[in-house]
Amino acid sequence: MTCALELKNLCKSFGKTEIIRGANLAVRAGERVAIIGPNGAGKSTLFNLISGRLAPTSGEVLLNGTRIDGKKPFEINRLGLSRSFQITNIFPRLSVFENLRCAVLWSLGYRYTFLRFLSSLHDANARADELVAQVGLVAKRDVQAVNLTYAEQRALEIGITIAGGAQVILLDEPTAGMSTTETAHFIALIREVTEGKTLLTVEHDMGVVFGLADRIAVVVYGEVIAFDTPEAIRANARVQEAYLGSSVAEAQEGAH
Repeated sequence: MTCALELKNLCKSFGKTEIIRGANLAVRAGERVAIIGPNGAGKSTLFNLISGRLAPTSGEVLLNGTRIDGKKPFEINRLGLSRSFQITNIFPRLSVFENLRCAVLWSLGYRYTFLRFLSSLHDANARADELVAQVGLVAKRDVQAVNLTYAEQRALEIGITIAGGAQVILLDEPTAGMSTTETAHFIALIREVTEGKTLLTVEHDMGVVFGLADRIAVVVYGEVIAFDTPEAIRANARVQEAYLGSSVAEAQEGAH
């Protein structure tokens, strides 16, 4: 069976410093996978290698069986992989609706043409309104993005990330900076908008990780030292020693 996303002996060095050291990972289609690990483990570098922001020193990245390592980010996006960033990336002076309409244009076949008024693009407008509803921002449809709350801006970015119809979604610390209530709402939103898609997320909140992921990949010193179900990761002595420790116990207590 072809994996939605696969890493094969992936390595990345900056000068003599090895950051990613032969990482291997195989993510099934429709699976939700969380990547965890201590600070400096290489999680962000791994995301940048997958999404094309960095080229690997060696190894392969495959999307639905096709190699994408070395391709530019926009080329990878057009092949069906989209990512959000740790720092919110939106057009602050455009409204929620306008942000989402911009995001859907390419996937609907509109290229670099300025000969048509955007208001006349009925399919793009309809799709943007669907996304506004999907991310729960109907009441803020015409509000400039700069005037949204932090959690609303993150919801808008999720909408932008899924707007092109990508089947593989990468989310970089999606709940960082949120309150407990906002986090719970956001987990539900992520579940809803990624239904049927493949999700890969970097997350530090163990409650989010154990509540969202089908499987968890643990990265330590640039290697994937474990990749298994949440239950198996909780019980993995090597993982606890390397990273989780008391965080596992806290997450387990919170689940009861």
